[in-house]
Amino acid sequence: MKERILAAYDPFVLPFVFGMTFVLGYCILSLIKVLVQLSPADRRKFALSLITPTAIVKNIRDLFCDCLFHVKLWKRNKVLGYMHSSIAFGWFMIIVIGHIETILYIPERLHKLYYPIFFRYFMEEQNTTLQGSFFFFLMDFFLLIILSGITIAIIKRFRSRIVGMRRTTKLTLTDRIGLYSLWAIFPLRWIAEGFTAGVAGGSFMTVPINWLLRNFMSNPQNFTLAWWLYSLALGTFLTVLPFTRYMHIPAEILLIPMRNAGLPVRHTRKGFSLAMLYSCPSCGVCIDACPMGVQKKNVSDATVYLVRNLKRRNAKRSLEIAEKCLMCGKCAALCQVQMDACGLRLAYRSSQERKNNRIPADFNYLEAVEPLPKVGDEKVLYYAGCMSSLTPVISRSVQKVLQHAGVDFELMDKDGSICCGRPLMLSGRQEEARKLIEKNRELIEHSGAHILLVSCAICYRIFKEHYDLIDVEVMHYTEYFNRLIAEGRLRLENGHQTLVYHDPCDLGRGCGIYDAPRQALRAVGQLVPAAKERVESVCCGGSVGSLTLRYEDREPITRGALDNLTANNPEQIVTACPLCLKTFDRYASVPVVDFAQALAEHLA
Repeated sequence: MKERILAAYDPFVLPFVFGMTFVLGYCILSLIKVLVQLSPADRRKFALSLITPTAIVKNIRDLFCDCLFHVKLWKRNKVLGYMHSSIAFGWFMIIVIGHIETILYIPERLHKLYYPIFFRYFMEEQNTTLQGSFFFFLMDFFLLIILSGITIAIIKRFRSRIVGMRRTTKLTLTDRIGLYSLWAIFPLRWIAEGFTAGVAGGSFMTVPINWLLRNFMSNPQNFTLAWWLYSLALGTFLTVLPFTRYMHIPAEILLIPMRNAGLPVRHTRKGFSLAMLYSCPSCGVCIDACPMGVQKKNVSDATVYLVRNLKRRNAKRSLEIAEKCLMCGKCAALCQVQMDACGLRLAYRSSQERKNNRIPADFNYLEAVEPLPKVGDEKVLYYAGCMSSLTPVISRSVQKVLQHAGVDFELMDKDGSICCGRPLMLSGRQEEARKLIEKNRELIEHSGAHILLVSCAICYRIFKEHYDLIDVEVMHYTEYFNRLIAEGRLRLENGHQTLVYHDPCDLGRGCGIYDAPRQALRAVGQLVPAAKERVESVCCGGSVGSLTLRYEDREPITRGALDNLTANNPEQIVTACPLCLKTFDRYASVPVVDFAQALAEHLA
């Protein structure tokens, strides 16, 4: 291939070199800070995951799927998925192709930080050969992809509903600088390479722009000015990047292997949590996901604003947001970086509890609780819990179904129960919750039961995640009753009534149980879908997760959830959470029943 090397250096590269050097130094120091803040156990766990073959494969896959292709966002909103992936993957490919060209043509200059980025300025190759035309085409193709993504981003910023979002995030000053410089980078590159195309050639994007700029080619300063502007846009973006939401670009590269290593949230601004905070892209998906967003005054309580205030160390506002949250987990389930938003809120509540040094609750009464009688391996131990006990129809229906199926069971809380500990956890009182857990664990394991049956979604999640029961299978009643149906032990009659099933937050998003209740309900009626269900199910609004949300502010959330459930005109709403049942029953225009109640009414 015929080629001519123009130069090895030009002053216009300085803004880019400064910005790149600054951001690399910042990222290295931040990486060291995060690793130092990890506990020794977490650091060992993380290091081990980096050399485990299966973890390596998963990390590489997730880096491509999450950082470049935004697969999760594609599944939810194809327009937003395309917008993010076109910019991320397109930019990645332009950088890769620039490095490939440098390696092929002048590998001795690969060490120059700026050379692959400004290859078209320093290296004039012709597009008259197959190899030359191939690289020109690839560069122009990915540039077009990026520009299309930026066009959508501009529309999203000013007319978010067009791309399927109710609202977008409010930007800080540095975010605006980062955003506008990012928007400017690729149009300026297009213009700069358009000038270059008149000297050495181009492809379908750069040649037409060269035709438009041809009248300016007699003045060489115009040629350099375009590259100066491109370099300035790059340098500005890279320099402000650590102080903007775009820090998520390098931060997520660290977050993914840490998340895959299974590191827990232990603090709000240290170690893994710090990596999580800086991985937030402020995309606004959590704003749309939050059920409290039905009222405009609650929009500023979304996860993105919690992250922003935690980064600013605004303790008062952070606590307000952390305590107001319903803890439904929808924002975390839809978050493209899988941020543990509920974990951050719990950690912050706990830190404030320790800071305020409140008087601990007195649990001396636990010592007087008598052990449960031995029930044996063949018996089921049924734990109704506080909410099911306060809703007798649930406990009675569960027992009726068990008796009909011939199940030998014992009621764990027939003489009164000990709370599972979830309300104390949600208020940040972890130590007090641990005392309840230890006593309940002792009672359950002493009973000798092989199956612990739970009819409360909230209790079920706590038993699964925090109890570590030995030789005891914890089952939610939707799982167990569906098993009994499959085994032929529970016979039901189909009433052919149209039913819609509501996925409780802790059971669905919290524990991933979606299919079992639906399979069981098909035996008693015709199941119709809600407008949004499964992972996108809408919280009932009655959650004990919020410590400060007022009663009158919960009603719009509940009514919104009911509108979602009745979109296909069901004759009955079925839920598998006692709290959801009580909450919906206040405002529902159609009957609301518990899962066990729905089955108990159709026993054959």
